[in-house]
Amino acid sequence: MCGICGFIEGGKDSKAAGDVLGRMNDCLSHRGPDGQGRWEAPPVHLAMRRLAIVDPQSGQQPVSNEDSTVWAVFNGEIYNHAELRQDLIRRGHRFRSDHSDSETIVHLYEEYGDDWPRLAAVNGMFAIALWDANRQRLILYRDRMGKKPLYWAEMGKGMAFASEPKSLLQHPDSPRAVDPAAAWHYFSLKSVPAPLSIWQGLHQLPPGSRLIWQDGAVTVESWWRPDFTPFAEAMDPQDAAAEILRLLDDAVGLRMQADVPLGVFLSGGLDSSTLAALIRRRGSGRMTTFCLSYADGEGEQFLGKSNDALWSRRMADLLETEHHELVLSSSEFVAGLPSVMQAFHEPFSGTVSTFYLTQLMRQHVVAAVSGDGADELFGSYLAHRLAAPMAKYLRRDPAAWDDGSRDRLAPFQTPDRFRYLAELADPDQSVWRMRLAVFSELEKRLLLSPWMVDAKGKADTGALYRSLLADSTATDPLNAALELDQRALLPDQVLAFCDRLSMAHGLEIRSPFLDYRLVEFVNRLPGALKIRGETVKHLLKSVVRGLLPDHQINRPKEGFVQPVYGWMRGPLRPWLEALMAPDRVRVHGMLRPEMIQRLLGEHFGGATDHGAKLWSLACFQVWYESVAAPMVRP
Repeated sequence: MCGICGFIEGGKDSKAAGDVLGRMNDCLSHRGPDGQGRWEAPPVHLAMRRLAIVDPQSGQQPVSNEDSTVWAVFNGEIYNHAELRQDLIRRGHRFRSDHSDSETIVHLYEEYGDDWPRLAAVNGMFAIALWDANRQRLILYRDRMGKKPLYWAEMGKGMAFASEPKSLLQHPDSPRAVDPAAAWHYFSLKSVPAPLSIWQGLHQLPPGSRLIWQDGAVTVESWWRPDFTPFAEAMDPQDAAAEILRLLDDAVGLRMQADVPLGVFLSGGLDSSTLAALIRRRGSGRMTTFCLSYADGEGEQFLGKSNDALWSRRMADLLETEHHELVLSSSEFVAGLPSVMQAFHEPFSGTVSTFYLTQLMRQHVVAAVSGDGADELFGSYLAHRLAAPMAKYLRRDPAAWDDGSRDRLAPFQTPDRFRYLAELADPDQSVWRMRLAVFSELEKRLLLSPWMVDAKGKADTGALYRSLLADSTATDPLNAALELDQRALLPDQVLAFCDRLSMAHGLEIRSPFLDYRLVEFVNRLPGALKIRGETVKHLLKSVVRGLLPDHQINRPKEGFVQPVYGWMRGPLRPWLEALMAPDRVRVHGMLRPEMIQRLLGEHFGGATDHGAKLWSLACFQVWYESVAAPMVRP
């Protein structure tokens, strides 16, 4: 695990190039506290910061092939590197390191060409920059699901790349203007979607993509995407469950490989409990587990809608782990927000509590296993639960229902959710409404300053989702919802906070549920196996019967809850009112202060719950004051 950066000169004087590379690399020191490396052969400059997890002694980077014609820097882990190494040795490749996964990359490129991650069945999470000296071209790669981030920007006839925007912004030719289109999308989605970034001219390489720079031209290509095409023959549910358990257990085993201590996120939910139980079954010694809970304004433990702490303790006791729990107060939460936004370097209003928990975890372990991706794989969110019933609602006479679908829909038949799910049931419909939209298109026109509305151009958040739905491979409504989330919500929000907020403390997160073999298998199974009636993750629950206690499997779905919305009506109200004061908002001029004051008045008056909207605005303001204000060029 590392941070990587570099650039190709665009024809300018290269005397200061070394200093530029040094500044870019220094900005990534939190991602790699164990060392750094650089290789420069103008016009190309590559650098990295290392978090040593595999082969600490001989796994230094940048790494090259035998004759130094191929060089690479790499952030991530290749879990099947030992198997790949043996195959490459049989094919005549010579290795310098003992068991470094990084060195396999240059040899895989030599052997298989541009499409080596797919052709060699590389299993891992990665962001890679590879320089081919013979062909004078740079290739960037990002892993299938988007676990590891990679940003890039064109710089005249050259280009630059980095694991995080803050590193790219150290390049003197990097643009430092806020992108109005990216801000437009943020206020609906809680994050900036790829390929955009909040910085105009800086781009995210999408998951499963590669970028080729050659002779001043840039080409971006997709090398993998989720495929929900059904199996040719229906699979027996018991056989499917057995195969899932085999694949998941192997994925866990691969992710336990490390030369440093590993921990486990243990919320007490189905996903984390499943992984902890599989690790325990492998008998790899006593586990170290971690959980987060909250304290209210008086310092007492706050559970709110979630009992994660209680369930986590029960599971830790059952598995006899060394268990650590962080109790986070509202004052600690808000005090850390500037650091959270600095870690992202972009506005983000999703789950940010990972930042505080991983700070504690890094005191005990260097890497940790997490249940990320299980929701998007097996079905859990509101849109997942309603996708199949909504399809029946659209295609059948409701009076003919006899399966309880109408009752499940009744509490959720608001226009927003209805239109979104109607889109899933009938992709040709033009009316949509995102299930997680914080601000609608109309609300954003009222919220953002007129110049921002004009400057955002043709940006339309709904168009992003219409384009994804238009080429969906799914054949049933639930799988259509899952495919959409795997291509958008998962990489842009879930995996974004997993990486940025853990790597801020130099902690690596490994996600067995995102093993590509498991993803490719589960995606092709029918949606009817994944959610059954009121039972979310029905398929996963059938997999773990016998592995987990029934009470753990049958625990009601609660979801991870941040109490910040409640705090903003209580102990954080003075902070919120001061943060969103008109004079502070007018500094950047991107938002209309009178609209924000209206939202505050309605929220505190109890007329409407604007918690999500105000949290989105608060995070944007904190981001601007702590990150953008010192960076933006006039």
